[in-house]
Amino acid sequence: MLHRHTRAPAALGAAAVATAALLVAGLSGSASAGSAATDHARTPAADALRTDTAPPGLLTAMARDLGVDRAQAERRLVNEAEAGATAGRLRLALGADFAGAWVRGAESGTLTVATTDARDVRAIEAQGARAAVVAHSLAELDAAKARLDRVAQRKGSTAVPVWYVDVRTNKVVVQAGRASAGHALLAAAGVDRSLTRVEKSAEQPRALYDLRGGDAYYMGSGGRCSVGFPVTRGTQQGFATAGHCGRAGTTTSGYNQVAQGTFQGSVFPGRDMAWVATNANWTATPYVKGAGGQNVQVTGSTQAPVGASVCRSGSTTGWHCGTVQQHNTSVTYPEGTITGVTRTSVCAEPGDSGGAYISGSQAQGVTSGGSGNCSSGGTTYFQPINPLLQNYGLTLKTTGGGEEPPPPGGGTWAAGTVYQPGDTVTYGGATYRCLQAHQAQPGWEPPNVPALWQRA
Repeated sequence: MLHRHTRAPAALGAAAVATAALLVAGLSGSASAGSAATDHARTPAADALRTDTAPPGLLTAMARDLGVDRAQAERRLVNEAEAGATAGRLRLALGADFAGAWVRGAESGTLTVATTDARDVRAIEAQGARAAVVAHSLAELDAAKARLDRVAQRKGSTAVPVWYVDVRTNKVVVQAGRASAGHALLAAAGVDRSLTRVEKSAEQPRALYDLRGGDAYYMGSGGRCSVGFPVTRGTQQGFATAGHCGRAGTTTSGYNQVAQGTFQGSVFPGRDMAWVATNANWTATPYVKGAGGQNVQVTGSTQAPVGASVCRSGSTTGWHCGTVQQHNTSVTYPEGTITGVTRTSVCAEPGDSGGAYISGSQAQGVTSGGSGNCSSGGTTYFQPINPLLQNYGLTLKTTGGGEEPPPPGGGTWAAGTVYQPGDTVTYGGATYRCLQAHQAQPGWEPPNVPALWQRA
């Protein structure tokens, strides 16, 4: 009898919207609800991604956790995707002036783009976004945070559990149990105080695993974690999960206690990424387990912008939603510091580690850790999926295919490659620049998805 990472697929529609980072190909550039994504001409990639309605369970969870109704949830998914594409175009246009972007609002999906040069305001507003003129570029803030990361790797402390680039306030925020500890970290890193803000915080993040048993998958030691996203590497099938759940060579069994696979690679601390290769009895599917066991399909891995809605599936607390608060966050757990995770308002509890974060139908990452719980609320962090895929040479399983990519053709663009904003490729004799982080797949060739690629 064959087993799957999730139960057998049911007829469903992924987010309406197919998280339209790709459904909106042909988008005019508006970042508001004024232009409906579904009115635009569909491309081959959009055909592969689009379904008629979002899964009811996803919309119900968004309504419960975000305080919106079903119609607002559907509009929000479309508008956030449009905003992501617009932000990508403006990031390229502004170059070194770019200072970040974020989206806000259940229905309007208002996009704000920050710049260090007031002369950029007209260009930003011409794309339907709001402009914010700030003192520091995103590159400057990222560089300051990188200095903190390097110091923390040598002498980090749980007295300073979290720091991140907050594009909305144009600061590197350092959260500390004692303000003096935060200032000491800044001094050790030689970071200019004008770039930063120290906040007193009682947060005590920890990796979300336990030893109590339950669903999802079990490690050889008896601990329990949650399957992230099914993947392939060549003909080998498996799944992505959190690095703290197991080390290379750790064996796993499935939710049904049947032998499942072995960890092939694991990084923790530093990052929190791993993947498990499964045996022949387990088949990777392009689904995440949603509310009530319903399948939510995965169609890609386009990174959602700050402020966007995001939902999480875990074996302890099931399906919960919230928003992306910050990318490029660093967290110090008792085991050490990890960098490059995304901070969210989604709750989680022990045993949820490794589980999937998804925005609409776009894979975002795997649960790392956090603080609080799903009764009183909390903050959680996920390891972004695209760096994980890139690190291990994995291909995300999607409804558009998800098999090992074919050999490159028609230029330097290649299915299966993880691209970051600003990367350039050639295809069909033309040069394109990447707008949004994603793993390429057949059907997403640059001319087909202007939400992801801009001709140079």
